[in-house]
This record gives sequence, structure tokens and C-alpha cells, in this order.
Amino acid sequence: MLLFLVVVLVVSGVRSIRSISARRRFIAENNCKPAPAWPQKDPILALDFILKGLANFKQKKFLDGWTKYYEDLGPTFTTKSAGMLYINTIDPENIKTVLATRFRDFSLAERVEIMGPLLGRGIFVTDGDEWAHSRALLRPNFAKEQVADLGMIDRHFSDLMALLRPHAADGTTVALQPLLMRMTMDTATEFLFGQSTRTLSVEQADSAGNAFSRAFQFSLNEMAHLFRLGPFRILRRQSRELKDSHDICRAYVDGFVDEAWAWKQGGKTDGRTNFLRDLVESTDNKQKVRDELLNILIAGRDTVASVLGSLFRVLAQRPEIWAKVRAEVAQFEGELPRYDQLRDLKYAKYCINEALRLWPAVPLNGRLAVRDTVLPRGGGPNGDEPVYVPKGSLVNYSVYSMHRRTDFYGADAEEFRPERWEGKIQGWQYLPFNGGPRICLGQQYALTEMLVVLVRFAQEFSHIESRESTPWQEELHLTVQPANGVQVALTAANTA
Repeated sequence: MLLFLVVVLVVSGVRSIRSISARRRFIAENNCKPAPAWPQKDPILALDFILKGLANFKQKKFLDGWTKYYEDLGPTFTTKSAGMLYINTIDPENIKTVLATRFRDFSLAERVEIMGPLLGRGIFVTDGDEWAHSRALLRPNFAKEQVADLGMIDRHFSDLMALLRPHAADGTTVALQPLLMRMTMDTATEFLFGQSTRTLSVEQADSAGNAFSRAFQFSLNEMAHLFRLGPFRILRRQSRELKDSHDICRAYVDGFVDEAWAWKQGGKTDGRTNFLRDLVESTDNKQKVRDELLNILIAGRDTVASVLGSLFRVLAQRPEIWAKVRAEVAQFEGELPRYDQLRDLKYAKYCINEALRLWPAVPLNGRLAVRDTVLPRGGGPNGDEPVYVPKGSLVNYSVYSMHRRTDFYGADAEEFRPERWEGKIQGWQYLPFNGGPRICLGQQYALTEMLVVLVRFAQEFSHIESRESTPWQEELHLTVQPANGVQVALTAANTA
């Protein structure tokens, strides 16, 4: 027994020496230099770093806290916690490397573990060939004819208007953000399922669609909490409420999948098509269809509503910008524009670009290194030398902080100024929809819906008045939206 233990120790030691030697060779061959490290006092768990982050989160300044770290340490720095190396970056070249150039060197990290219980094996929680299959399956369903259905978006905007007009009539304050979340849930479910949750409809206040919407939101909030806990999430047990919420979500979507299957097997008698029906034509795996629908729903609802909330909040504080939007939209004389007419709305697009820059719906992201690899910049005294990324380390990137870099966007980078987009060519320093092979499939759908809602608001309301006295603060879950609900007063255009 003693001899066996000695042999095991010797073999283990030899392997360790070889591993260290190979790592040193890799670092030398790639001219890697260390990046600055956050000055953590706790070298093991980084509790000081974690507690600082929690304090920032409670103060609704988590994202600004990260921006301050980058200002102090530079665009790339490292932290360590519980044996894990975290490389944090807002360098476009590093982000491009992770998302595109060395795409195969990285995986989705903890996303599978945290989001998989609800989202199954859909596009947002898979890698490699399985992810490629999902993307190939979904891509045709974002064709122009699907995205260009402005009438569908407008129908649900009409439901929103039914709730807003009484406030405009008597001048009372209304919280826009929760209504925008409900509207985009309604549009996303009709786009995906062919039938809407109708959460804005008073008649369906107690419907299955509302129950699904509540369960879906609870599930997303819990996912966000687990991401924030990092390696300490193993201490949090799944609650009964979370399991029930997952069951409600799956059962609701399964009902639509079953209907689509019956339509497919019954000879497609009515001839109508939608995202779901196109999907069931492409696969015989019902669970796969359900998983993909739940995955796409996250992006279809949260991205649009979050950005619109921030946009309307700032427009309520900047009447001169709102007047310019209304002047541009006046060309449609109160009518819903055609899809091809949207491209002529330059200033409205500038406003949306600027909202996506300052308040990207997904402000933070990350990837796990599946092999030893390299980032091109961040190492050495000047930060312009390669950085070694060992297998098992996590590369975090903050689009929110990168979009505020003054060397990219000028000294007024923190300000909302739509005119900065005149003649501007977008590159890797602007990533509201991610980049590389995993760039958002629904980007055009999201931009179209934002434009339609902005146009309709400009046609309906001559003034939007802010009823908030505080600066923009974050409400951070999986996506970020303004805290306090976007409290505004509205003036109908025909009473201005």
C-alpha cells in the first residue's frame, strides 16, 4: 500500500511538472504578459471584491461600479475567487477574439447550469454542433417577411394606448416600463406562437397568459440572482416556487407546440403560418421546439422593453430631442409606415442607437476558456501585449462599460446625444446585439419593433414629461432596465 501511494505521488508530481512546463512554454511562445490585478485583500475567495459588488448592486450602481474598475485599472484586469481566474475586459480586440477569432476556444460557462433547467437545450444554452444545429434551425424563421409584419406590432400597441390614453386625458403619472414589458411579451408570443398572451388586455387579466408571464419573470429573476452569486450559488437550493414556475412555463408553451403538431399532422388545412409552424416543419423533436421557443422569448421580450424604457425615460427629460423625433415622423401623417419606409427615419434610428449604446439590454457577458488560449491585448506595463488565458478561466466583458469609453465616443460619452451617430461606422466597440457567430438572430426584429413603437408614440403624444427627479438607475436582472418604472406624464397630440 505504501509503495502504491509513493508511485501515485511520483506520477502526480511528474504530471504537474510537465503541465507547468507546457504552460510556461505556451506563455513564452505567445509573448504573454500579466494584466493588472484588482487589489483584492482576500486572495482566496475575494470576499472584499464580492462584498463591494453586492453593495453596488443594492445601491443600483453595479454597472457603474464595473465602469469605475476599468477607469482605475485599464481596459483589461484580473480577479481571482475560489480558485477561478477571471479576466475582465472592455477592449474591443479582446472581445472580438473571444466572440469571433478564437470562438472555438470558449464555451458558455455557467449559463448551461443556471438557465438549462428552464431553457433546456435551446440556442442560448448549447455549444458546438448542438448550437450550430439550433442556429440553422432558427435562422430561416427570422426572414424579412416575418420581421416586416408591422401590423402585428401595431395591434398590441393599440392595447397599450387603451391603457395610456386615460392618463394623457387627466395628466396623471403612469409607469411606462411595466407596460412596455407586457406589450413586448404580447408581441413576442404572437410572433413566436401565432397567438398572444394579451397581458395588456383588461378582459384577460386572469388568463393563462398572465400566469405564464408572471412565472416566466420569476424564473428570469432567479437566474439573474444565481449569476450574481457566482461560485457561491451552490449554497442556494432550488425553491418549490421556482420549480412550479418552470412547470407553468413549459406547460404553457407545450400547449402551442401540441396545436402546431396537430396542424402539421392534419394536413395544414388553414394555410396560415407563423414562427412555430415553420419550426415544426423543420424538426420532429417536440421538446427541441419548446426549448427553442423559450430561448427566443427571452430576447424577444426583455431586449426591446428594456431599451425602450431607457429611451422614453431620457426623451421625457429632453423635449428638444422629442420634438426632432416628432418632426421626422410627421411625414407619415399619423399612418403606420411601411417596412421599407422605416429606413428613412435617420434621427429616430440615431435615438435607438444611442439608447442601445448607453443602456444595452445585456450589459454584461462572459465565456469560459475550454483550452489554453490568448487575448491579444491587456498585458504588460502599457497594456498592449498578449494575455494568457488558461483553460478553465472566465473572460468577462462589459458592453455597458465599453460603450462609455471616451476614447471611442468622446468626452461626452456619458451623455445621450443622438447626433453622434451621423456618419458613424459601427465596429466591435459597439455591441448591443453581441458579435461573431453568436450574434443575435433577432436583431432586425428588435430594431423594427423599437422603431414602430417610437413612431407610434411620436404620433400619439406631443409631450412626454418626466415625473422622476433622480438620475437613471439600474434595475439589473438578466437584462437591465431603468429603476422606478419610468414615471411620466403624457400629453395627447390632438390636445397640444
